[in-house]
Amino acid sequence: MSLHIFDSATRGLREFTPLKAGAASIYVCGATVQGIPHIGHVRSGLNFDVLRRWLTHQGSDVTLVRNVTDIEDKILKKAAAAGRPWWEWAATHERAFDEAYAVLGCEPPTIQPRATGHITQMVELMQRLIDAGHAYAAKGDVYFSVPSYPAYGELSGQKLDDWNQGESVADGKRDHHDFTLWKGAKPGEPSWPSPWGAGRPGWHLECSAMASMYLGPRFDIHGGGLDLVFPHHENEQAQSRAAGDGFTNYWMHNAWVTMSGEKMSKSLGNVVSIPEMINRVRPQELRYYLVGPHYRSMIEYSEPALEESVRAYQRVESFLRKITQRTGTVEVGAASDEFVAAMDADLATPTALAAVHNAVRVGNTALDDGDDAAAREAAAAVRGMTDILGLDPLSDRWSDRSTMDNGLRAAVAALVEDLLDERQRARANKDFALADAIRDRLLNAGVAVEDTPGGPLWTVKD
Repeated sequence: MSLHIFDSATRGLREFTPLKAGAASIYVCGATVQGIPHIGHVRSGLNFDVLRRWLTHQGSDVTLVRNVTDIEDKILKKAAAAGRPWWEWAATHERAFDEAYAVLGCEPPTIQPRATGHITQMVELMQRLIDAGHAYAAKGDVYFSVPSYPAYGELSGQKLDDWNQGESVADGKRDHHDFTLWKGAKPGEPSWPSPWGAGRPGWHLECSAMASMYLGPRFDIHGGGLDLVFPHHENEQAQSRAAGDGFTNYWMHNAWVTMSGEKMSKSLGNVVSIPEMINRVRPQELRYYLVGPHYRSMIEYSEPALEESVRAYQRVESFLRKITQRTGTVEVGAASDEFVAAMDADLATPTALAAVHNAVRVGNTALDDGDDAAAREAAAAVRGMTDILGLDPLSDRWSDRSTMDNGLRAAVAALVEDLLDERQRARANKDFALADAIRDRLLNAGVAVEDTPGGPLWTVKD
């Protein structure tokens, strides 16, 4: 089976056929860098990191563009409220997003263009639209003429009379459905020169200009959060195609992270920041929590769900740690057929992770039976599958984040596993006094132990 993805434009699964064999071009709408990132912000980056990893695993040369919106009304307002320059506010929070992506194991994009670095390309695109009769200048602003483009609404399914652009009323607009491409300069706001007067770009214009700059007039996949379908992506598609570009062949949208049934949003105050989360769980555990559900499924954030996800990841980690302690280093192996089929079916990560846990169970059974060869085979498959998802517990990425160096961690792991084996034998012999004494000894040494159906899990507390 080849990769099939759910195309938001056709509202159905389509086989992925790239424009160029052996390559894949992806544009993902990145952050508007107005504040500290929360788990809702980074979910999109993680989901498309998994897509990129899967395409790369299949042999594609992937070009991933993920933009930064560094000029926008919210940035200007928040910077002004804080008494800081807008550019410094944007740069500070861009770094915060970069750190959040990196700490959660996202590979850096091929390029990460900033909106403010592509004003020339935006001016050129607006001129093409004006020349084609799809845009017009009025009182220093430039607008896209929605009635001039009959295909408007194809992506989102919106009917012309059922919506508005969410923009303030402006005297220069010919039709209230039209959207802003260029905002004329206002006192105290940053601006750039243009043939229609100084100003700054509208949000929708930015992505069309940057996508075509790096991926050409037509590319494979455009991705982003579900909340961007309308008006942002609808407007991107309209202005790009009205200018004569084919734009994207596939649209992919990830669902939200919600709290109490509402999309996670700073304006609602229902956010959980990445720095806060990393103080509570390890980065790889948070990554597991966010990539485990299907990318098109909502994640309703809750402490119990997070804790269960952490335990599930630790079961995988515990198995790999045990097998390497007993038999030596295990190399990354091939993914199972079940895993491959799941990933090809629109990145079905819940089914893919079920394949991982099936292999863990097989491996643990082999260990119990003394069949080290079968256990190592299962462990290699587990490493191979988790590596594709960016979750391999034995990878350098995650081991380097330990508070102990690798040699010390290995030594501690060996000692702890020996004590846990002794405790298990004591419990099997119904010597509960000895079992409890071993548990207390570990606790006093700063090692927390939790008994689970898959066996005991342990963590070292700082």
